[in-house]
Amino acid sequence: MENPISITGATIHQGNVAILENVNLQVSEGEFVYLIGKTGSGKSSLLKTLYGELPLLSGTASVAGFKLQTLLSADIPFLRRKLGIVFQDFQLLTDRNVLENLLFVLQATGWKKKDAMLNRCKIVLEKVGLQTKDFKIPAELSGGEQQRLVIARALLNDPKVLLADEPTGNLDPALSDEIMVLLREIAKEGTAILMATHDYRLIQKFGGSIYKLQENTLQLVKDTGLIA
Repeated sequence: MENPISITGATIHQGNVAILENVNLQVSEGEFVYLIGKTGSGKSSLLKTLYGELPLLSGTASVAGFKLQTLLSADIPFLRRKLGIVFQDFQLLTDRNVLENLLFVLQATGWKKKDAMLNRCKIVLEKVGLQTKDFKIPAELSGGEQQRLVIARALLNDPKVLLADEPTGNLDPALSDEIMVLLREIAKEGTAILMATHDYRLIQKFGGSIYKLQENTLQLVKDTGLIA
């Protein structure tokens, strides 16, 4: 059975510039993988390639069963329905409450039955501990609660892959730990998680596989002393 994330010999481009070369990465079900590296090293570009924002021009890769090297623009919405994507800057709809933010995503991804949609929202809100906040707008939530809502949104379509780009970047250490505990629980249920981060404290505390982006390459870090 193919891994939820599989990349072989890929070159990651930002426009016409090759950011990363000969990228090889395998992430299995339930595995938690960190991407580390300096700003501009290619972490976000790699994630954007995986969710179809940047095209894969060379090499092979598959994400949640979609082959990126032959991915058509018309296929990108279907790919993203199989993924959970967590951004640092939340990207919530500020004029809608918690429940409406989630319902908007379900409607946009093809859900039709209102009862089923409401039930799915209830399930993901309970998973992230926001079941009593469904009537609040994002501005009424703390930073940690907003990130929990972003994670709930990412879980709506029961993804096999969750991509997280600096999900704790705007949070203090205590809230960062809460988000990490939640993400680790999600991984234990079988979701493959690939997380870009600068927060090495979290890696030391929670563990996982570590890949470092350096000098246009992606390298597995086996010694945690090398992550700095």
